[in-house]
Amino acid sequence: MASLLPKISQYNLEAGCDEAGRGCLAGPVVAAAVILPQDFSHPLLNDSKQLTEKQREELRPYIIEHAIAWGVAVVGPREIEEINIRNASFIGMHRALDQLKTRPEYIAIDGNAFIPYPDIAHECVIKGDGKLMNIAAASILAKTFRDDIMNELDATFPAYRWKKNKGYPTPDHRKAIAKEGPCEHHRMTFALLPKQLKLDL
Repeated sequence: MASLLPKISQYNLEAGCDEAGRGCLAGPVVAAAVILPQDFSHPLLNDSKQLTEKQREELRPYIIEHAIAWGVAVVGPREIEEINIRNASFIGMHRALDQLKTRPEYIAIDGNAFIPYPDIAHECVIKGDGKLMNIAAASILAKTFRDDIMNELDATFPAYRWKKNKGYPTPDHRKAIAKEGPCEHHRMTFALLPKQLKLDL
């Protein structure tokens, strides 16, 4: 398993930020921000995509209990359509940072771009969820909170099998969209179906 660095700056209060759901056809984008203590460690901590669902569920309460501060924010499908998915990811991270009870001195962002957060310097780290502990922790919170939302939505809209695909563009999800049509939780500005299976809207 990759050996993660605790942070990227010299500051003690560095927040890691990440989001989940950017590439989905349905549901929200969920962003998280986490400030970890200097001595934080857990043998499973890694990029959420490298972990099993069981491992992520084990890590979430541990992160929440031991973090100096953490925040999770949701940007829904209609807002994503209005401001586009890139901006929705940035706004979600800003909202997660707004929730931190301890103000960070520096911010580490997963990815290659970000809208600066007021009065706090940041650094973008490509594939940061596999490099830094605080971003990995944020990725786990974002992923698990988003999965909870999609599991709840699945109970009302079982045809789309969101409990299994979490809103990602899997063949079974697209097949259900072709058969049932989209619902209120789909992102209508996204390519819900391949061009040969266009919807009659």
